[in-house]
Amino acid sequence: MKSARQDILEKLKNTQLPLPDKPDFDTPVYYSIDKPLAMAFKENLERVNGRVYLFEKEDELFSELQNFLKKFSSKNICCKETELQKLLEKYNISSSCSELNSDIEAGVTGCEFLIAHTGSIMVSSAQAGGRQMFVYPPVHIVIARKNQVVDYLESAYSGIVGKYEDNLPTQITIITGPSRTADIEKTLILGAHGPKELHVFLV
Repeated sequence: MKSARQDILEKLKNTQLPLPDKPDFDTPVYYSIDKPLAMAFKENLERVNGRVYLFEKEDELFSELQNFLKKFSSKNICCKETELQKLLEKYNISSSCSELNSDIEAGVTGCEFLIAHTGSIMVSSAQAGGRQMFVYPPVHIVIARKNQVVDYLESAYSGIVGKYEDNLPTQITIITGPSRTADIEKTLILGAHGPKELHVFLV
């Protein structure tokens, strides 16, 4: 009499499995983007609780940003990137801070690239303010230009390699939406490990 083990092994041996379908290596890895990249970026970031504001003119962007920042104390808004500071000052938006303190309400930064396919933001430690500005303020505001929007992640990586060549930043980070976790009872919590709000102003 066969043992149960022998019976199982014999069944496995006699099992005829069909060959898997041959992979189609000509099929694109990513779905195609059938709309302007800025619109695709907006749709994909807003799917994960980010917000994107599109503008045609620089002054329109900063006028809207000025209204947006009214809910924060001006002394608790921080921007450490020189070029952005100049633009904020041009439009009478206060954003200077010598250091990030516990009262910080909003951080304003630029970015390296925006990735339309995933609605992601590529930032790096080469930006003034470094890593802190992307994780410490509870509200992260990104100011970017439409020529920074690329289609796919590989394009962003190619772009940053081309920009810095042999002197790549020590950290390159991809941000997709506000910080989140669902570890506790599978309940989605925003702002668990970083900013709870992410806003992109794009012109």
